[in-house]
Amino acid sequence: MQSDSNDRELSALIADDEPLAREGLRLLLTQHVRSPVIAEAANGLEALTYIRAAKPDVAFLDVKMPQMNGFDVVKRVAAECMPAVVFVTAYDQYALQAFEINAVDYLLKPVARSRFSQTMQRVLSRSKVHGESARQITALLQALSAPPRYIERVSVRTSGKTQFVNLDEVEWIQAAENYVQLHLRTVRHMLHVPINTLQGVLDPAVFMRIHRSHIVNTRQVKELATAAHGEFVLVLHSGTRLHSSRTYHDAIKRWASNPF
Repeated sequence: MQSDSNDRELSALIADDEPLAREGLRLLLTQHVRSPVIAEAANGLEALTYIRAAKPDVAFLDVKMPQMNGFDVVKRVAAECMPAVVFVTAYDQYALQAFEINAVDYLLKPVARSRFSQTMQRVLSRSKVHGESARQITALLQALSAPPRYIERVSVRTSGKTQFVNLDEVEWIQAAENYVQLHLRTVRHMLHVPINTLQGVLDPAVFMRIHRSHIVNTRQVKELATAAHGEFVLVLHSGTRLHSSRTYHDAIKRWASNPF
């Protein structure tokens, strides 16, 4: 079968206590990478030992494994030995939000071939930066261990680097299939997260959904004008004009009302 990714060689570790799961990931790897060097581990301790000794390019770590889970493996690997990490998980929706917001690659069981292809494109195109994976995963662990809360910043990948964007600087957010585009005053950023997922971790006192494809920072709204068919036009301080949809008429009207 023809590879979906490039032809560079890759060393990989697949760590999962289920033999069929390891076999499935091995098959997907051989379909996407030319002559991959693949090692397997049946538990977290084996994975830790291999990563320290062989320093693979990428490690596929099952979140739940005997002896030591995937998170514990990462915490015990020194930053200078950290490969690119892809967690394999059956976690619920809240946990997936944490993965996406913290820019950590993950695969949801059962692993779909199309989703695996997207992950491999990121792994193969991203330069290996020592310590970056460790910082991202540390932020992920903090998000998973804490109760749900509203986020104040997100990380975005641009030109091989990770930049941090404070959400109070975002004027509005636009859906773009499985991505969102963050609109700031002078720059835009793409973030790989669906708009519904992102909305779930935004402070609703600040960010308001006005359209199925638009979320606005209400602190950036200067004027509100009525339009036809129960719609509104929101004018931002930057001059940007956003049109709401009728579905959000009542929510916008409540937001615009004085509290007294």
